[in-house]
Amino acid sequence: MITPTPAGPAPDPLATPASLALGLAPPAAAGHYDELRGTVVGAAAEPANPAPPASQLTPEWGQFFNHLGAEGFADLNRRTASLARQIRDNGVTYNVYAEAGSPQRPWSLDLFPLIVSKESWRQIETGVQQRVRVLDRVMADMYGPQELLKSGLLPPALIQGHPGYLRSIYGVPPAGGTHLHIVAFDLARGPDGNWWVVSQRTQAPSGLGYLLENRLSISRLFPEAFESMQVQRMASTYRALVEGLKNASPAGADAHLALLTPGPYNETYFEHAYLARYLGLTLVQGSDLTVRDQHLYLKTLHGLEPVHGLLKRVDDDWLDPLELRSESTLGVPGLLQAIRAGNVVMANAPGSAFLESSALLGFLPALSEHLLGEELQLPALPTWWCGERAAMEAVLPKLSECVIKPTYPGSPVHRSFEAVLGRNLSRSKMDEWVGRIMRQGNEHTVQKAVPMSQMPTWNADPAHPAIEPRSMMLRVFALSDGPQSWRVLPGGLARVVSAKAGVASMQGGGGSADVWVLANKGEVDHSTLLQPHLSPASVAQHKRLVTSRAAENLFWLGRFTERAENNLRLARLTLESFNGEDQTSEPLMAWLTSMAAYSMLVPPGVPSSLPARRVFERSLVASLCETSDAASVGFNLRAIKNAAANLRERLSQEQWNVIVKAEEEFFSRSSEYTGAGYSSTVDALRVLDATSAYLAAMTGAQIDRMTRDDGWRLLSIGRQIERLGFLSSALVRGFDTGAAYDEGGFEAMVALFDSTITFHAQYQQSRDVVALLDLLVLNRENPHSLGWVAQTLRGRLAKLGGASWQEPDALAQQVPDPELWTLDTLCNAEGAYPALNELLSQCVSTSWRVSDEISLRYFSHTGETGLSLGS
Repeated sequence: MITPTPAGPAPDPLATPASLALGLAPPAAAGHYDELRGTVVGAAAEPANPAPPASQLTPEWGQFFNHLGAEGFADLNRRTASLARQIRDNGVTYNVYAEAGSPQRPWSLDLFPLIVSKESWRQIETGVQQRVRVLDRVMADMYGPQELLKSGLLPPALIQGHPGYLRSIYGVPPAGGTHLHIVAFDLARGPDGNWWVVSQRTQAPSGLGYLLENRLSISRLFPEAFESMQVQRMASTYRALVEGLKNASPAGADAHLALLTPGPYNETYFEHAYLARYLGLTLVQGSDLTVRDQHLYLKTLHGLEPVHGLLKRVDDDWLDPLELRSESTLGVPGLLQAIRAGNVVMANAPGSAFLESSALLGFLPALSEHLLGEELQLPALPTWWCGERAAMEAVLPKLSECVIKPTYPGSPVHRSFEAVLGRNLSRSKMDEWVGRIMRQGNEHTVQKAVPMSQMPTWNADPAHPAIEPRSMMLRVFALSDGPQSWRVLPGGLARVVSAKAGVASMQGGGGSADVWVLANKGEVDHSTLLQPHLSPASVAQHKRLVTSRAAENLFWLGRFTERAENNLRLARLTLESFNGEDQTSEPLMAWLTSMAAYSMLVPPGVPSSLPARRVFERSLVASLCETSDAASVGFNLRAIKNAAANLRERLSQEQWNVIVKAEEEFFSRSSEYTGAGYSSTVDALRVLDATSAYLAAMTGAQIDRMTRDDGWRLLSIGRQIERLGFLSSALVRGFDTGAAYDEGGFEAMVALFDSTITFHAQYQQSRDVVALLDLLVLNRENPHSLGWVAQTLRGRLAKLGGASWQEPDALAQQVPDPELWTLDTLCNAEGAYPALNELLSQCVSTSWRVSDEISLRYFSHTGETGLSLGS
């Protein structure tokens, strides 16, 4: 049992977990509200609501700790390890732009949730609903009559001077009449116990996916507490959002909705894929979409599919390169025109970025009075926009108590900077900031700094495990469920301040915590997103779409996986032969050298292995991890990972984990040996063996754990194209170098085709070329024979083109038909094989020609035989 560390009498063995928690947890820092005890520490201000004395936990936290289970605190370190393993196994990541070359950063999640009482939540819920109504009306006015500007309630510099105000959509009402479907509010609890608004996010607020993963992880670790404490569920609010978006779209309940993501290099891409899967939306990038006749379409393998609504995770500036940032590759040309025509509903409507300015917070109380006739019930921290002289003069003497923020964050035309905490500034630095504010007041906004409340977190230090208070900020979400109607998601994302950086920012290294909103008994909504009644017709309509981008990535995932397996097998065979009993066989050495150069296992210009075998061997070993000058095993493992990263919504978590681990371990083991590559053939062979097991797992997952839709067919086609070209080239070079007639070369060729066991089982010790051709060319039961590959490729291409394998389409007919191959034809001349050479050359050229045809027909849609995107 973990016991309090302070010196003193031993704890009562009959003490409750709640009383033990009180002993383990130091109070919050002076001046901060203590979430665990419900009171402020060491400050004159009294909490707004009566709170338990400092020697007692709040009833909610007491109930939580009393439901820890039989093991109590002794089990928390194990649960922490289980949580870390679950986050890692689920692939939950938060990437950082500055660390583009580094491994993906695991999502940081604390063991304890933030518990919000029913009373606190009522204050938050009421205030957030009121604020989102105000913001939506402000946006409607700014893109409509602009009465707020005319009446002087808002300064034009904050609206029309903001780079996020889009003049191109002025006068354009949004489809469905609602501008803001998703709004995030960042809240801090002050020393008075009340919640204060710190900022608001309207363009593409993040967190809706991460908080779902947080809830799933933490509720599994504390199932008794979660069930007994009446924690409110969130599924019904998500469902209301999706239904509201569909009803707001031109297509109504049958609308096709998609989630627009910047792609896998965005720091929150994990949650884009997670959220799209959870909500049942198609995950798309800008290149997946096109606009025709003012309508938005999704490019799929079989033509265009209409899209009626977008949940966007791309900032407004990048949405349309025709009208906004011309260099954008994240958006869709013509998208704003489709929005103006009312053919697309977007969450949120473009042009909301000006609402995110902290300067606007100071004007919202008056705007609420004017627009709603109501006082704001959830206050914001006192905020001064220094573009108003009176506000600037009033706040300059208080800078040491405030935070200095940019009025136009991220603006390319205005001064932008990281927020600065006044109390951390020296006297000289303070004078510099005062000068800047006086010279460019409109670009600076000052907000009162408030000591954020501190919640309990678990420090799993094996030597001194303890509860530690950490400052946190709460992000809550208002989601639209209909015209001018919003629900507040009963939960949220608690962002825990980093102990090192001191900021509540994921980019700055902060963490997160689940948020449990408590409800009265019987009020917990157990709704799910599952649709209970599906008709046969509606089921038929739910066939999964394969976008052209996803199809291309699946195609190359198959090709790179096959290429990695071929290269690994060839590299291992080459290294073993160079150090085996057949190293004096010139035909074998010539064949291996030719194949290694063909497969780019060594950089161009490396001498042949015949005169300089050790030089060639060292170059091959050193190139295994090369990703620029050679395309060896490491290059292809990285290419597999990059292709798979674009397919996260289609791959199982286990499949993704295998891909990530294979690449990470391959390169990490190389650094263990030399820091840049492998130091010896023995080391290289050891790692190639381990990597082979990972590639076998990838192949197994591709064959047995993926749905056989058109996307999977393209993955399989990619593998067969790669295999057809590689194996045909291996046979051509085997006969050209004479390796097929050499005992060592013969065995090596069979081994490269991964057919050694089968060959010796059928032909014992025969070294006859006819037996070689029978197994490696004609045998359609051997998956590494040309006959099997050609037959499979023809069938996959025919099925993809809507034909049958008995009557393949024109593309499938380009692949040589193995039904026409016979041993008599291929071996019709003594000692020479002209028909075989012709067939092998045909297979090599076919592999590349079919690859190009597939790209034209299914990916770029520009081939003459391809489907017309204009139809």
